Amino acid sequence: MNVMKRSNQFLQTETQRYALVGTLFGLLFPIVATLLRIAESDLPLNLGSVITIQLSDKLLWIIDTAPFFLGYFASIAGRRQDISQKLNIDLRQRERELDQTRAELEQRIVDRTTALEQRANQLQAVSKVAHTIASIQDMDLLLPVITNLVSDRFGFYHTGIFLLDEKNEYAILRAANSAGGQNMLSRQHKLKLDINSIVGYVTSRSEPRIALDVGADAVFFNNPDLPDTRSEMALPLQVGGQVIGALDIQSTKPNAFTEEDINFASILADQVAIAIENARLFKEAQTALSASEATFSKYIKQEWSGFAGQSKNTGYVFDGTRTTALDKKDNTEKVKTLAKTGRLSLEKNTSELTVPIKFRGQTVGILDVKSKKGNRQWTPDEITLLEAAAERAAFALENARLVESAQRRALRERAIGEISTKIGAVSDLEAIMQTAVEELGRKIGSAAEVTLELVNEEDNK
Repeated sequence: MNVMKRSNQFLQTETQRYALVGTLFGLLFPIVATLLRIAESDLPLNLGSVITIQLSDKLLWIIDTAPFFLGYFASIAGRRQDISQKLNIDLRQRERELDQTRAELEQRIVDRTTALEQRANQLQAVSKVAHTIASIQDMDLLLPVITNLVSDRFGFYHTGIFLLDEKNEYAILRAANSAGGQNMLSRQHKLKLDINSIVGYVTSRSEPRIALDVGADAVFFNNPDLPDTRSEMALPLQVGGQVIGALDIQSTKPNAFTEEDINFASILADQVAIAIENARLFKEAQTALSASEATFSKYIKQEWSGFAGQSKNTGYVFDGTRTTALDKKDNTEKVKTLAKTGRLSLEKNTSELTVPIKFRGQTVGILDVKSKKGNRQWTPDEITLLEAAAERAAFALENARLVESAQRRALRERAIGEISTKIGAVSDLEAIMQTAVEELGRKIGSAAEVTLELVNEEDNK
């Protein structure tokens, strides 16, 4: 615009210059020409003489043609002035066009900046939602938190999460933030995987969809539980390319969602799907771990029952001077109490202190201390000492049990090998049966009777 102003000023200055030159020539030249014509004749002087001035032909030609040049200069000045006026008009038009273009560009920049800020805020909200739900591993807590967070962060009227059933026939509503959504949850709302609903369309085709309350999509908004819905957007929840459910978002504003909103909403749906899958895997791992721990605990219990039953002595007692074998007695009630509290008689003065000996959560013994002077308050150091001793005793006893178990297996395998060798050394049927019962009887001992008898299946029909 400054350049245009300078050009306009330059043209005006040049035009004024040409006009000034033409005006000066128009005023001065007639006077000069008249004087020269008079000078060409005889001029009487006061001195009584006559002075004659003879003009040259060139000068006379200039005098005669001067009006033509004056007219030429005047016409040039006029044309310059016309051109200047036209240029001024054209420059003003161009200036207005440039101002309009500049205003349009500035508005487009403002709109673009606003859109970028909105997208940045949306992505920041998605990041906060993802960070919050990533730490929740309980599915029953996770799903309601997701719906509430999404609605609060983005200002949606209703947010629902649907998960597919085991047969992939229905999408079942598992969580919702709105009052209408709670009503649908109470009646176990579900949708078939077809094109008759937005959620069914999304889960059956694995692609997002936006619906408005006009045209063909108006039929989808006839939900008495959500009467204020005017726009809806549903996105598939996918893990490893497999649809596990849908994220359903509804707004009370008409045309609330655009195709550009699908981009940020898809990122949100991916984060939700990951959180749901992590919670599911965590639950499966917990279930498997609990089953494994139960099986192992049962195994440990059986093994220790057998180990304790085969031991000659179930325990020992030290009375301050000597150690003696403990008589077998029933400690069932004490063991039950230990399983619940982990220790006995620590909250008040008592004459007895009992600490469990545990291995992998299974109580395999008890460590019992009695005061010879009646009730007393056991110090923290004494309790810590007893618990540490019980812990190390548990590992030592388990190692002894494992060694004893390994020895029994070795003896059993050796006995099986010897019996197999002797049976394999004979080929007669009678000799095989006789050798088998004899060897088994010798290995088991004289307290058992071994019988081997062939069975005829036809007789059992």
